[in-house]
Amino acid sequence: MYESQTADALAEAAVAGIESGMMVGLGTGRTASRGVIALAERLRHEQLDIRVVCTSHATESLARFHNLPISEFALVERVDFLFDGADEVDPGLRMLKGSGGAMVRERLVAWASERCVYMIDHTKLVDRLGEHKTLPIAVMAFGLASIRAGLRELGLHGVVRRTITGDLFLTDNGNLVIDVALTETTDLEELCASLNDIPGVAGHGLFLFEADEVLIETADGTVERRARK
Repeated sequence: MYESQTADALAEAAVAGIESGMMVGLGTGRTASRGVIALAERLRHEQLDIRVVCTSHATESLARFHNLPISEFALVERVDFLFDGADEVDPGLRMLKGSGGAMVRERLVAWASERCVYMIDHTKLVDRLGEHKTLPIAVMAFGLASIRAGLRELGLHGVVRRTITGDLFLTDNGNLVIDVALTETTDLEELCASLNDIPGVAGHGLFLFEADEVLIETADGTVERRARK
């Protein structure tokens, strides 16, 4: 494999399993963007015959800038390989995602993918999800008040996300995001099922079963692999 002159061990490890003929899912966020750049380098130097699908407008713009061949996900039934980032990962490889607001599309592409690889730096390893980050919940603006009432019945109190300028944050699908805190006693599987049952909740950041493998960038820059048993 071609090795970059400015090596990014984590990103290169994330894209190492990609082969010609694959449909590849591209995650969203700063860490996932490193993987997009590493994949573009492989494409240029190895002439890989691949297609990619993107989980956000931002990722699509980056992929186009690096001349990756993009397919419209609406027309794609199966994805061979997905790489993405995560906000927190617990010892069971359960993840908290959604700081960038792309969790609905990220979950859809992960659901359609044969293999899902996530990359993080070691500071995102936690004993429990919600230790440092809030749980983002994407909701339809049409039902905001009633949805918030439903969340309060689950013991979830949060704020509607806003941009740095004070405007309401909207996802690529036009949803609002409510950020809520998780506690040490939260039953994640039960909460996940409850959120899925609330009409108007388009998605959330609990990714409990998606990761086949997590790649961890350690403090000295080496990469540790953890695979789901």
